[in-house]
Amino acid sequence: MDIDLSGRRALVTGSTQGIGRAIATRLAQAGAEVVVNGRTAERVDEAVARIAEEVPDARLRGIAADVADDRGAAGLTAELPDVDVLVNNLGIFGAAPVLEIDDAEWRRYFDVNVLAGIRLTRAYLPGMMERGFGRVLSISSDSAVATPVEMVHYGVTKTAQLAVTRGFAKAAAGTGVTVNSVLAGPTHTEGVEGFVAELVGDELPWDEAQRRFMREHRPQSLLQRLIEPVEIANMVVYLSSDLASATTGGAVRVDGGYVDSILP
Repeated sequence: MDIDLSGRRALVTGSTQGIGRAIATRLAQAGAEVVVNGRTAERVDEAVARIAEEVPDARLRGIAADVADDRGAAGLTAELPDVDVLVNNLGIFGAAPVLEIDDAEWRRYFDVNVLAGIRLTRAYLPGMMERGFGRVLSISSDSAVATPVEMVHYGVTKTAQLAVTRGFAKAAAGTGVTVNSVLAGPTHTEGVEGFVAELVGDELPWDEAQRRFMREHRPQSLLQRLIEPVEIANMVVYLSSDLASATTGGAVRVDGGYVDSILP
């Protein structure tokens, strides 16, 4: 399939590293004008420069804004009044015993993982509906379905993302705009190699180490290796295209078979 996103403008939140940067890179390779977003101008500029090295003819723009804050989100939308593709990638995670998570931490996770995407979708969806085309994608997680005991607060916010996605998809029914979530499984991002080394040792070559980590610590995975960020980005590019016009209101899995069910 030849996916051409020329003439489309895409905003990817939290795209200075990891999955977000991979998504921004692949969208740029498909011809979209890509807006890279992060909290600091320095990080945004670094990401734009890295993507430009990989995609020399890329059309890139950087906007530094904390979209988990209502003022930051308002500043971004004022600077960028409309987009054709919105990728709500920004997210935080961390381990904590559920009985020790206080109200402030619950609110922080909700603000970043859920409300940030709601704000931007609320801002951009009406314009998409008026124009008769748009794509809203939220990067969710297998934790939305298989709640991890060590990250209940994270799992809850990712479950909420699925419900919000379905609701916005209903609001956009019949307009040519699609709204979907992407369920990402265990992914090879910054810091994961050190985490793997802590659990299986640092003597093994990376490929063997990650497969051992998956067998011993993530045995549910049918892929039996970590997912590369570009593999998630590939799904996002497809869902952003005209080819995915009949896919909406869904939770599309790129989880390596981690979730042990036929449907999410």
